[in-house]
Amino acid sequence: MLTEYTAPGTVVVNDDDSLYSLLIERIRRSGDESVIAARKVAAGTWENITTREFHEAVITAAKGLMALGIERGDAVTIFSSTRYEWGIMDFALAAVGAISVPIYDTDSAAQAERIFIDAQVKLAFVDNRERYDRVASVASHCPTLQRTLMFDANALGVLEGLGIAVADAELEARIAAVRADDVATIVYTSGSTGAPKGVELTHRNFLSIVRAGFVGLPEMICDNHPRLLLFLPLAHCFARFIQYCSIGTDDGVVGYLPDTSTLLHDIRRFRPTYLLGVPRVFEKVYNAASHLAGTGMRGRLFAKAVKSAREWSRIVEAGDKPTAAQRARHAAYEASVYRAVRSALGPNIRFIACGGAPLSEDLARFFAGIGLRMIQGYGLTETAAPFTVTRANDTVIGTVGQAAPGASVRIAADGEIQLKGDNVFVGYINRPEETKDAFTDDGWLRTGDLGSLDDDGRLRITGRKKDIIITAGGKNVSPIPLEQTIASCPIVEHAVVVGDGRPFIGALITLDEESLAQWLPTRKLAADMSLEEASALPQVHEEIQRFVDQANETVSRAESVRKFVVLPAHLTQENGCLTPSLKVVRPKIVRVFEKELNTELYTPKK
Repeated sequence: MLTEYTAPGTVVVNDDDSLYSLLIERIRRSGDESVIAARKVAAGTWENITTREFHEAVITAAKGLMALGIERGDAVTIFSSTRYEWGIMDFALAAVGAISVPIYDTDSAAQAERIFIDAQVKLAFVDNRERYDRVASVASHCPTLQRTLMFDANALGVLEGLGIAVADAELEARIAAVRADDVATIVYTSGSTGAPKGVELTHRNFLSIVRAGFVGLPEMICDNHPRLLLFLPLAHCFARFIQYCSIGTDDGVVGYLPDTSTLLHDIRRFRPTYLLGVPRVFEKVYNAASHLAGTGMRGRLFAKAVKSAREWSRIVEAGDKPTAAQRARHAAYEASVYRAVRSALGPNIRFIACGGAPLSEDLARFFAGIGLRMIQGYGLTETAAPFTVTRANDTVIGTVGQAAPGASVRIAADGEIQLKGDNVFVGYINRPEETKDAFTDDGWLRTGDLGSLDDDGRLRITGRKKDIIITAGGKNVSPIPLEQTIASCPIVEHAVVVGDGRPFIGALITLDEESLAQWLPTRKLAADMSLEEASALPQVHEEIQRFVDQANETVSRAESVRKFVVLPAHLTQENGCLTPSLKVVRPKIVRVFEKELNTELYTPKK
């Protein structure tokens, strides 16, 4: 096994390049000949926009930003769902050298306020009235925030009107002043203590990994008229990366989908050649197919087809020759099952790319076995999203591929994955000590994740050193603040937030028997009832729910505790759930209470 691997090849980023350069290069190659964006303008309809039209919208917005007094290095927030205007503002901010500070559309007003203050945000763009009101509720506490504009209230028209006063020469001078090593964006990610950290990423950081994508994954990103339907939040580096890749190709088309309630309909109408998603998206596709099959004869047929697909995936991956019987089964299931599953993702689908959280090997093998090439990657916000990725012609399921050209991965003595490359961030805003701690003495990024390298440099993730939970939907959640609030309930002894790789955040709760004995009589209940009896009481659940609700008020819905289980047991040193200093051992708790997790908290669908 290797302990260090540097991928062959290099990616060139010139000192005067910027993210805006991707758009200029595209115009020079294709101009009006191909569509680079598609915008949903009514249910089931799309408006095609040429490269030149998109560029004109970017230039108009850039002039408006200058007219509003946005200087090079100023922070500007985009607080919006994924939509066409998001893309315009992203490139406009890059053009004038401003720093984009995205906020997840699900973030609370309190979360937005912290970001506004920490990044000294000067201007905010929101998509609708609901998010406008969120900003308005905290604006008076944010001294640098001067104005908020709403896309639904013609924000782009406002910028166009203001920008008339800005001469072309002024804009050209501003564009020419931007450098590759300028900070392009600050993306906030949860820290181990729950406080958000602003990751400063330069134009070079993003350009290096985007251009590496062109080299490492041309089959998906560049070849045969690629079409991408983008519905992941652009506040996430993963979505930003793939947006830049699509717009930076010769004839890639990106469709911005702000509302996923009609996702399957839009997939069929847009006809993507590849989709980018987190595991939860592909779990839903699989679950929908399984549910449609039912439990009778069709259900048994589907189960056999799933088993056969996984077997076929292993055969193909190993380079073996399938037997005549295996080929016959595969052909039969192709006609009866596989084609129908693929059709749910559109008639032109060729690749599905999964990131943001680990994907189960069984699910990956199913999709690979039905003829969809599964691309998996690994990265952090601190690496502008992907750092390693499986190649189209080198997919080993269970690994997340090799590093980008010229980038390096090593495994430290304690098993930690450490990274080095041009896409590694420059630091955390306002956090010099945490920036220093993020790197080793010889300049490698500490990821906090555990892994191994095979003999060809493919990375396999084996665990995490840190406590951050990553749901199946790819949401990073710091459990500690939630746990602290829930544990402030008088009758709660411990609250352990869980949800790693699961569809939602949940909690395992244990009761404080001494406090419980005092509390029960206040509800006209027997003080001496057993722990098992008390854990099942509706009154106990209602009391705990009040504190769960308090915890949930401080976070977005994706981070909130949706369900909890009250355990008729304790966390102890004897069962390995507490350390001698009484610290919670989270992995051990997940193992000890695995049954409760699988049968009560995350009840399998029937």
